[in-house]
Amino acid sequence: MSDSPISQPLVPVFDGHNDTLLKLEMREQDGRARSFIEESKEDHIDLPRARKGGFAGGLFAMFVPSVRSQSEIRALPNSDPRHFGRLSQPEALDYTLRMMSRAFRLEQQAPGAVRICRSSRDIKDAMTAGQLAMVLHIEGAEAIDPDFAALDVLHAAGLRSIGPVWSRRNIFSDGVPMAFPSSPDTGDGLTDLGRDLVRRCNRMGLLIDLSHITEKGFWDVARLSDRPLIASHSNAHAICPSARNLTDRQLDAIAESKGLVGINFHVAFLREDGRHNADTPLETIVRHADHLISRLGEDHVGLGSDFDGCVVPRAIGDVGGLPALLDAFRQAGYGDDLIARIAWRNWLGVIERSGL
Repeated sequence: MSDSPISQPLVPVFDGHNDTLLKLEMREQDGRARSFIEESKEDHIDLPRARKGGFAGGLFAMFVPSVRSQSEIRALPNSDPRHFGRLSQPEALDYTLRMMSRAFRLEQQAPGAVRICRSSRDIKDAMTAGQLAMVLHIEGAEAIDPDFAALDVLHAAGLRSIGPVWSRRNIFSDGVPMAFPSSPDTGDGLTDLGRDLVRRCNRMGLLIDLSHITEKGFWDVARLSDRPLIASHSNAHAICPSARNLTDRQLDAIAESKGLVGINFHVAFLREDGRHNADTPLETIVRHADHLISRLGEDHVGLGSDFDGCVVPRAIGDVGGLPALLDAFRQAGYGDDLIARIAWRNWLGVIERSGL
């Protein structure tokens, strides 16, 4: 994390994506558990570092990896097909429930400090009270059965956002690979069950996240959904030609729907060369922000860090480094109002427009 002084007042950040619940669960299963309540030098987010960085909350993802042992993950190349192996619905649901239970336990362990939020009003109240606002999100819908019984139960428990697919195929859609350079047009779109999932999410008021879906799947959702289009953690394909990023045509559709794109901090989705290099200047994030604002407008760009799931620029380091990024926006000529929109207001706006 950058140790350069940040003289400006702390700006709250509501972030579109992190994998902290997964990281905590995997650590415990590997016998290397750490506390979320106490400050750590491990991973990216805990409560003390969140307070230092102005991290007021966000969408906390529940993602089920194909490989769930940290030691095995470290031993496999990023492109190894075992990372993208398909999951059975029962095993995905079991692991999702473990992460959801972990979120509830964090709320209980830190009464008055952490709050599971089920509406935009809950988020505003939590931020006003200085509580960490956690919105529960599923990244990749493998936990959902074809009859949608699990979806009903998870929604009743507090789920408020879902990405139909991660970067592997499931019964709902194809996902984009972590390919560079590549178009996002890499496979098929929604299946019939995927279309049913979109309709059900619209009726239930669940956010639909498009960050890992193929370009065909994106357009399938755009045709079906009556809610704002959201890509919680994606960047501009025009700057970094990764399959995980969004083309200008996709950005224009998100703008038309009054949706939102959250800027992903993963260096391989930021850099023109697609390298996994933490020595990536913050000006690279500013370039993506400039491009996204030019296509979407100032009200439709936010942050989607991917903390605890990616390699972030060394100048940010962890959640405590968020002020360094906001200072980079300030140095690039962004005014206080625009910085506040990107940091938190735009996310709250799109959540409200989505009916939550």
